[in-house]
Amino acid sequence: MKLNALVPNEGAKKSRKRVGRGIAAGQGKTAGRGMKGQGARAGSGGNLYRQGGNLPFYRRLPFMRGEGFTPPNRIEYNEINLTQLERFKAGVEITPELLAKEKLLSKPKNPIAILGNGEISVALKVRAHRVSKGARAKIEAAGGSVEVIG
Repeated sequence: MKLNALVPNEGAKKSRKRVGRGIAAGQGKTAGRGMKGQGARAGSGGNLYRQGGNLPFYRRLPFMRGEGFTPPNRIEYNEINLTQLERFKAGVEITPELLAKEKLLSKPKNPIAILGNGEISVALKVRAHRVSKGARAKIEAAGGSVEVIG
């Protein structure tokens, strides 16, 4: 077998249709474009703005500008306030698994952010993905500790 002897399989290659070459060729005269109208004219198509009364393509796309734009890759956190942590006994280690078991998370697969709304009087060991400065200060003032997990 030599490279010059290689040929494609039968029917694998199809020659392109040559339109507008006389009536005997099968695609003569109007060349598959019909009689009259926009499709029969040269240079028709390709303009994304004019779509015959439909909403133009660029206006059909999602709006990604201005204040209403929501980034598609944002991270949604489960927000837990200190008032919700008040119910645990002193010395308990607060982990994502414990919070999921206590049904404090709306979406258990999402990471957890501890926010500083409310007061806390018990010393807890808190392990979360994010902790606000105010929440960290209040937890440590109550004698607890904070660890940020990856």
